[in-house]
Order: sequence, then C-alpha cells, then structure tokens
Amino acid sequence: MKKQCFNPYMPFWEYVPDGEPHVFGDRVYVFGSHDMFNGAVFCPEDYVCYSANVTDLTEWKYEGVIYKKDQDPAQDGRMVLYAPDVTQGPDGRFYLYYVLDKASFVSVAVCDTPAGKYEFYGYVHYKDGTKLGERQGNMPQFDPAVLTEGNKTYLYTGFCGHQMQDRLGAMATVLGADMLTIEEDYNVIVPGDCYGKNTSFENHEFFEAPSIRKVGDTYYFVYSSSAMHELCYATSKNPVKDFQYRGVIVSNCDVGISSYKPSDMPAAYGANNHGGFEKINGEYYIFYHRHTNGTWYSRQGCAEKIKIAEDGTIDQVEITSCGLNGGPLRAVGEYPACIACNIFNTQMPSKYVGGEKFARITQDGRDGDQETGYIVNIQNNTTIGFKYFDCKNIKKLTIVNRGYFDGEFEVRTKWDGEVLGRIKVVYSNFWEENSSQVSIPDGINAIYLTFKGYGAGQLKSIKL
Repeated sequence: MKKQCFNPYMPFWEYVPDGEPHVFGDRVYVFGSHDMFNGAVFCPEDYVCYSANVTDLTEWKYEGVIYKKDQDPAQDGRMVLYAPDVTQGPDGRFYLYYVLDKASFVSVAVCDTPAGKYEFYGYVHYKDGTKLGERQGNMPQFDPAVLTEGNKTYLYTGFCGHQMQDRLGAMATVLGADMLTIEEDYNVIVPGDCYGKNTSFENHEFFEAPSIRKVGDTYYFVYSSSAMHELCYATSKNPVKDFQYRGVIVSNCDVGISSYKPSDMPAAYGANNHGGFEKINGEYYIFYHRHTNGTWYSRQGCAEKIKIAEDGTIDQVEITSCGLNGGPLRAVGEYPACIACNIFNTQMPSKYVGGEKFARITQDGRDGDQETGYIVNIQNNTTIGFKYFDCKNIKKLTIVNRGYFDGEFEVRTKWDGEVLGRIKVVYSNFWEENSSQVSIPDGINAIYLTFKGYGAGQLKSIKL
C-alpha cells in the first residue's frame, strides 16, 4: 500500500521550525532554522534541509547540513542562526538570506544547487557600503524573506517584540542583481503598532516571521501577528506597498477555527509561529510549526493543504494529523501518539506551552535516535485528538500506555461528542496494551481520547 505522511512530516526526532518551502525543478525543499530536543534556547543547530519529489510528499530526504553557523565572519562564537529563506538569483545560483541572533544586519550565502554546501557571500548593504540595519534610523533586521523577479530581489524583514521602543512593522527593501546592494530603501508594508491608526491590520499587527509569495499578479505577504500563534496574510498588486490585511491562514492552537469547537478555544498548546505556503504539484500547502516537550524551544515542522479562492482569499485551515497525506489516514493499524494534532485540558485552558499540568509530546534519547515520540503528563480531563481517519467497520480501539495513572479514556469522534467506548488503564511501569470495543461510524472521522481519573500517564500509540 502507498506510504502515508503525518504531521510532523519530517522524522519524529527532527526539529526544523520556521519552514520555508520552495519548489526548484521537480523537488520541494524546506529551509528553516534548527532547534533540538529539550533545547534551552531557539535555533542552536546548523541549517539543514529536507526535500521531497513534488509527486510524493510522503518521502522526505535529508539533504544534510547546508550551512554552519561558524561560516559567517561576524560570528563571535555566541550567536545562532535564526529563520532563513532562499531564492534563485538572476545568475541561476541559490542565495540563502539569514540573520544571526545578535546581529542587526542581513547575511547572505550562495550555492550552485538548492541544498548543497552554501558559502558565505556578503551582507545586504547600501551603495556606500553601510549595512542595512546599521545606518542611523534603521530598524534592526530579522527573519528575512526573499522573492526574485528579473534583476530585482525583494527583501522582507522585521521584528516588533514588545521590547522594541519603535515598532515600525514589516519592511520591504529592493536589492539589485548582485543580491546584496540596495536599489530602493525599505518601506513599511505592515504596521507593528496600530494604536490610533485607521488600518485594516488592527488586532493582527505584524510581530515577526515574514514570508512572501506571488500568485498570478498578486503578492501574498504571510507573517506572524502580535498573537504569535497565528500566521496571517496580506495582499497587494505592488511588492513594496499598498498591502491590505486579508485574514488568518493557520493557528498552531486552532484559535479562530469554529468548525469543531468554539472559535476562541485553544485545541493545542501553541506559541510562536512561522512559515510560508507553496504550490506543489498543483496544490497549495501552508507550512508552519508546532511546539513539543512543554517548551518554546523544541519546534517541529507541520503542513496543511489550503485553497486560494477565485477572489484571492484563503480560509483558515484546521491543524491535522494527516497534513501532507493528501487525504485522511487509513483507519487500520498502529499510529504513534506524537501525530496528535489536538492536546488540551478543559480544566486549564491555555494557548501557550508550559506548565506542569499540561500534557506534552516528548521523546526518549537524543536528536537522531530512531525513536517515536509519545505524550506524557496526561492528567484528568486531558483530551488528545487525531484527525482524520477514513473509518470503515471500526469495532475495536487499542492504546499503548504506561505511567502512574488510574482511570479510563473516553473515546469520541468529537471532543465533546457522545462516548463511543471506554478504555480502562491502571498504574504500570511498562508499555501495555489496553483495548475496548467501540462503534466508530463509517466515514471520515477524528478520534478523541479524554482521560478521566487520577495521576499522570503516558500514551505511546493507538491501534485501529
């Protein structure tokens, strides 16, 4: 049978957030920053790349390390590589744009192939040699996104954290054919502060994470709003001005989605978000990241199919377990618990990671160990959701669990729906199977497990 694909789409032990997908030739490449399991800070690792054939998004190839953080001459041994982006220049080569975490300027590396070994190339600068970000009055540069058209490259940057005294917003700068020299100084295209302004961006001000695409004659600027968990988008017919707010594409805690729950109810423990969309084999997908291990610093790449309507709008999409699969998962066999897209507790609703009473996805071992992640700290009223399965004649559900809890998991196809089965669990130091007869309706369904009982347990997998 055809192999399936889940969220996260990379190996379960890999942590590549801030994903920017780009199709070059017959492959899609994802460029991002690089977290680590149980990390204490953002992005401590070198840049790596994964790619897949555009006709088969179930097979992701590890391309290896494409750029090391010590290759930049400005590196002082204490800086990390933040979110990058890649574009193909007019000379056919590939240019990697990035910012070191304590630098105010944009660095550029170059390579002859999309996922080869990049070499340092230079810094984005004015014609007098002054680096963008270092001229008096410049805002510090952050999270570069790039789009090349002919001999011009449009560079989008910006950060509007609350520590910034003057939160201008997202900036668009035009570079020349050498990919470094500024031809047109930056223009603010999305405000970082809407107070006292008449603007369509109110309540969805720019925070960070620029991403840029062109669809037809329309430029789509994707960014993380001041809410952090959501990726919004704005559109314009001009790449450097006149952008208007259009909506939210995805939230990594599903706030804003009302199709299966109240709109303001978080269905996962999210936090900051960053990603972009790409057309792959005729379909559009939004790439984003989720948070694991109860921290902000172990983020994994996910993706969902989106639709661009004839009027150019994009409806907010649900986060799912099936992501790039092209449809629901087969409702037969064993599935790892770490593909759960919904994890929440109605006793302690929160849309941000952290807290001792929150369940979380974790793993054993280190990065690169061939281990499957699992869910820990499952306490009373914790709900775990998997979406979606193509269910046919499902009569039994088995879970693999361990830990110090005593009670039962209620089985539903809606988080607040009818209980279709109950799986009893007891204290155990080892992974054990527990089952229940269930009656899952035929059709495309979610599977929700809600724990009722005492203690704190762990879930490794479910079997249908």
